[in-house]
Amino acid sequence: MPSELSFIDRIRRRATLPRSSRLILGIGDDCAIFRPPASPIDLLFTTDLLIEGTHFLRSTHTPEDAGWKALARGLSDIAAMGGDPRFCLLSLAIAPWQTDRWVDAFYRGLLRLARRESTALAGGDLSRAPQAACDIVVCGDVPHGAALRRDTARPGDLLYVSGALGGSALGLVKGKRDPHAWKRHTRPEPRLSLGRFLRHSLHASAAMDLSDGLSLDLRRLCLASGLAADITAPPRFPGATLELSLHGGEDYELLFAVPPQTNVPAGHQSLLLTPIGVLRKGRPGHIRLDGKPLAALGYDHLRGGFR
Repeated sequence: MPSELSFIDRIRRRATLPRSSRLILGIGDDCAIFRPPASPIDLLFTTDLLIEGTHFLRSTHTPEDAGWKALARGLSDIAAMGGDPRFCLLSLAIAPWQTDRWVDAFYRGLLRLARRESTALAGGDLSRAPQAACDIVVCGDVPHGAALRRDTARPGDLLYVSGALGGSALGLVKGKRDPHAWKRHTRPEPRLSLGRFLRHSLHASAAMDLSDGLSLDLRRLCLASGLAADITAPPRFPGATLELSLHGGEDYELLFAVPPQTNVPAGHQSLLLTPIGVLRKGRPGHIRLDGKPLAALGYDHLRGGFR
């Protein structure tokens, strides 16, 4: 089975945008960007799957957790582009084991986050399937031409991450024995306010969310911008190992780049902002940790695990 990165690249080469399309950005970033005619805004579109056994476990995740997480994954993509969410669409495949009570609680968790982030549930689809799964589509917007992207970083830009990494992966390992890590795993927080701050106040040169692990996601940003990177160890969630902070997925923090002269504060609304390295010319996608090559061992969805 090819890697997720190589498979996406194959699809992207075949799905060329027609000249008449108003798509500014298609496959390969956190969101697609669509520019309506004579509009002061660009529209952002993202879609994410939530699959039983891969993204949630019925034995340990409450239905409210699953609903919250389904929407949080899509909102995190909007945050990575510096956008404001507007509405979402949800398609839900209901497995034989899911009761009406479970489904009601799933929607309760999703709508709780939707109300908090002013994201209307505008529609979707329902069906039956042997395995529980759902697909969330989120639409957001940014001012015309202002979306943060992966392919716009420059040599010399400084790299930062928000928060502390490895918490979600630690929660998956320890479960409810570590309540704080477990909450990071089951109730991720999309960094929407931070994304807007990066776009509007810091004028970040590039950004993306950390969904599959820093080592893999940073490689994606480097490949998109045609750059290499030198980094040091990122801040770790209490109890997380270095390996979890580098390769553990589903942190949903933001990785961003800024020009070297940018005055980046130590935090934003109590969320730590930490410099971890610099982008440089070199073999695209090549990353060094403390001077040694760092393999991209984050979560690969098509290979079914960490690579």
